[in-house]
Amino acid sequence: MKVRGIVATDPLHQFRIEQIVPLHLAGHDVSFTNSSLYMVVAAVLITGLLVAGTASRALVPGRLQSVAELLYEFVSGMVRDNAGAQARPYFPLVFSIFAFVLFGNMIGMIPGTFTFTSHIIVTFTLAALVFVFVTLLALIRHGFHFFSYFFPSGAPIALAPILIPIEVISYLTRPVSLSIRLFANMMAGHTMLKVFAGFTITMIGALGAIGWLAGVLPVVINVALVGFEIMVAFLQAYVFTILTCLYIRDAIELH
Repeated sequence: MKVRGIVATDPLHQFRIEQIVPLHLAGHDVSFTNSSLYMVVAAVLITGLLVAGTASRALVPGRLQSVAELLYEFVSGMVRDNAGAQARPYFPLVFSIFAFVLFGNMIGMIPGTFTFTSHIIVTFTLAALVFVFVTLLALIRHGFHFFSYFFPSGAPIALAPILIPIEVISYLTRPVSLSIRLFANMMAGHTMLKVFAGFTITMIGALGAIGWLAGVLPVVINVALVGFEIMVAFLQAYVFTILTCLYIRDAIELH
């Protein structure tokens, strides 16, 4: 759509996967894409922050060390409070998931970048990783007793044909709900930002000189929405990690 020379771009175009280095392996497309690029960028930034932040190990921490320590303590507190002391050995996995999702969300807030967490294939892969890990953890720790998880203790045996299918379905939908929550929030938020930004530009272009005055309110709204989206980006990484901790606790304690 064009209004007086101003083109209203498609708000969903920002989610398009584009090939950077075409690659095919055994008939499968394994090309290096813009999504792959920003995953690598996120991993490099996380590694760089931790390496640089822990290099000096100063008694009085500098900025990078303070950020690295704050990130470490924040995730450590989540694991301790939500998964229990027995989950301490699994801290590296939880920390990696939180940092990867958080940096992916935050990188996507920079204009011209790509938000890989806005794609269901990425979020579902992360959720499936968590699901497989906690299932294997429960099987290794409890053996066949793990299957008692699907029948609440104290429930009447007569209700087993009803309760067991419900519990199994609920358990199997974990990766679906976990992935959709992150993907949907990031995609909806970025789409909303794009729509409002396009609306502001279109209004200014359509109204001419008056449009600059009329466009002040939408600009203010855009700034507020960006702030809100940054909060959502952090919150979604937090929720994803909290649920991961709760699933680990369920695998350890079977309740």
